[in-house]
Amino acid sequence: MAIEPPQRIALLGGGFSTDDDGLLDDWVLARARVPRPKVCFVPTASGDAPAYIEQFRTAYGNRPACEPSVLHLFRRDLDDDALRSFLLAQDVIYVGGGNTANLLAVWRTHGVDRLLREAYSHGTLLCGISAGANCWAEGSHTDSFGPLTHLPDGLGLVPGSVCPHYDSEPGRRPSYRAAVAAGRLPSGWAVEDGAAALFTDGVLTEAVTRARGAGVYRVEPDGGGVRERALPCRLLGN
Repeated sequence: MAIEPPQRIALLGGGFSTDDDGLLDDWVLARARVPRPKVCFVPTASGDAPAYIEQFRTAYGNRPACEPSVLHLFRRDLDDDALRSFLLAQDVIYVGGGNTANLLAVWRTHGVDRLLREAYSHGTLLCGISAGANCWAEGSHTDSFGPLTHLPDGLGLVPGSVCPHYDSEPGRRPSYRAAVAAGRLPSGWAVEDGAAALFTDGVLTEAVTRARGAGVYRVEPDGGGVRERALPCRLLGN
């Protein structure tokens, strides 16, 4: 009887696009299923921004312990069969930040949402920052529509909701807490810049931080308000 591979998702509060120490990128690569993983960057949420793609190529192209690639959807050159083969061959799929709502819409148009679910079921590590963290949950806290608001939409691979930039963007914390308290978003996970959380088969199994004081929180409704619980985080680089 075949043993099902663990299904894993990492919510990132940093990485190559924001940090210069590479600690969160090292952490991601160390959780891949092979020693020299194929890592695909998906910059859909930024509209396949060239500068963002170049940042990824510079950061991961200089790492001998991986094989980097990029999935372009605004200038798509793969047919459906080739797209499926390409994504299912990846060991790590890293989704960049940008507009969460636009990201989900484009993915669904191209069938990428279904392919990511398939890759996830086969053991590919899915991860991402900002919109690239939001997209995996049932719902998220986002500025996709301008002002901060709730988006009750996502792939649903992480139970509940996600809020990125919990400590760094004005209004994030109170707005997310209000959405959870009112039931507009389900209980969820808030990630501060510099921290990261790993889910295995839908359960939080590891939380880490590259910066003292940055963390991951569980946020749940509590009698008309919310209960916020800081989770133990291992400090990287020690």
